[in-house]
Amino acid sequence: MEAKATQALANELIETLKDGQKGYAEALTDVEDADLKETFKKYAAQRASYITEIEDQMFKLDLKPDEESSITGTLHRAFINLKGAITSKDRHSILAECERGEDYAKKAYQTALKAQDLPAGLQAVIEKQYQGIQQGHDEIKALRDAAAAK
Repeated sequence: MEAKATQALANELIETLKDGQKGYAEALTDVEDADLKETFKKYAAQRASYITEIEDQMFKLDLKPDEESSITGTLHRAFINLKGAITSKDRHSILAECERGEDYAKKAYQTALKAQDLPAGLQAVIEKQYQGIQQGHDEIKALRDAAAAK
């Protein structure tokens, strides 16, 4: 894979992760349930560490992380509706919005993993992170389902 394509792919993941980190950070300050605060704190921290890991790989490959927000301009702000859900304080709505964000992150990683000839180090990091993204998605979904059942 040529350097420019690798750089674009890595930057796309970084943007997705930043979006998630910001979404969870905002959610954890506004949500009242202690268990959700803990969960959101965990995933905000996870996303922050994932950003660092990808940027480290880019540095090793002599690729520049994009300082601009939204590389493609088409990045869907996955957590955009979270504020509205939090205002309503409805646990199910908040978790449904978080799950939407998780769906988006999962899709971004699946797309990245389909890329041909990714540098080995970056590929390994993306594969490892995808497991964490998948776990996060499943946990948020389970919490959402439990909230719906109440």
